[in-house]
Amino acid sequence: MKPIRLSLPESPTAVGVPEIFEGGAHSVVRRAVVIGNGFAGSENQSLGLVRALGLSDQHVLYRVTRPRGGINEWLHWLPVWLHKFVYYVMTKLSICSRATMNKKLSPIPSENGSSVGLASILEADVKHIVNLARDTYEKDGPLLVVASGRDTISVASSIKRLASEKVFVIQIQHPRSHLNRFDLVITPRHDYYALTPEAQEQVPHFMRRWITPQEPPDEHVVLTTGALHQIDFSMLRNAASAWHEELAPLPKPLLVVNVGGPARYCRYGADLAKQLSDFLLSVLATCGSVRISFSEKTPQKVSSVIIKELAYHPKVYIWDGEEPNPYMGHLAWGDAFVVTADSVSMISEACTTGKPVYVMGAERCKWKLSAFHKSLKERGVVRPFTGSEDISESWSYPPLNDTAEAARRVVEALAQRDLTLRP
Repeated sequence: MKPIRLSLPESPTAVGVPEIFEGGAHSVVRRAVVIGNGFAGSENQSLGLVRALGLSDQHVLYRVTRPRGGINEWLHWLPVWLHKFVYYVMTKLSICSRATMNKKLSPIPSENGSSVGLASILEADVKHIVNLARDTYEKDGPLLVVASGRDTISVASSIKRLASEKVFVIQIQHPRSHLNRFDLVITPRHDYYALTPEAQEQVPHFMRRWITPQEPPDEHVVLTTGALHQIDFSMLRNAASAWHEELAPLPKPLLVVNVGGPARYCRYGADLAKQLSDFLLSVLATCGSVRISFSEKTPQKVSSVIIKELAYHPKVYIWDGEEPNPYMGHLAWGDAFVVTADSVSMISEACTTGKPVYVMGAERCKWKLSAFHKSLKERGVVRPFTGSEDISESWSYPPLNDTAEAARRVVEALAQRDLTLRP
């Protein structure tokens, strides 16, 4: 996937005329602000889109933060402002330890273990970002704002309301209501699962008015199959070079196994871990090597079962969690992949390779996550992992290219506002 550049065959700048004559600096987008929520799966979607647009060197990451640790893990359902207020009151009442009030922010590890690549991250502040957009508009033109995740919705929509003509605001992941608060919404197709006949049958009639979204996507909603991410051909090529010495000599085929953790719509525990271990033992005869990695979401009850069952086998390597993280090297050098069904991000990333991807535990998923797996299976992108596979028999499909497609739609939407993208 290459950065998207808008083609301007008749542009005066093509023959050396200053851009003021083609609409001026006010019509050119050169920079971006990314608003994250502290969760790698969400932030990597925004960073991936910015990368695909060619603005990876021209962006700043801001983050909406929540208090973490202890009872705070039970308060994430609250709006951010209310969560912070409750935490403040509890702290004043000495219910929470003051030691947890350290507000210093540092780069977070991604779901696959690598950092987002920024040395410093600022607290998201609507007034600051609005002033930035206004104060620099005359010189630098409009500001592209890319946000992802529930906690960023109020910040992104406020920026749009206060500086609408000086920003172009993209919200990734469905904001559930009032989509007109944004210039563009990018969301997986399965976020609209609630509107399908299958979903309507699952929801009692009296609850349907509370299930969102309630309206089909309009013209400024971009639907994707999976999650956006930062993985592209250039990144895979660099990873292949960086990991050549360690991974190239391994016996082929190399089976890469990425294990996530139970999620809201995909519950599992040690029983799935035992089943996965048994299936892997069944296919070992057709593998040259097996490399297994756990994510930060993998509970010990899952990882301990897999380690117990497979760590002894000479064909199997289990990453111990220490740097460097081999995730990118595995994507570049793997001949086939097994991914647990809970992680849309890891599955989407594996499907960018065009190589066989087997999903473990999809039958345990429900609601919109089951719709995601159904769509991939119908497209021939993934197959269920059953333990009867011959890993040496390869198969292929058109790689998922959601991030590049979304970037193209962004360029089109910018053009509708007479804006051009110029990295």
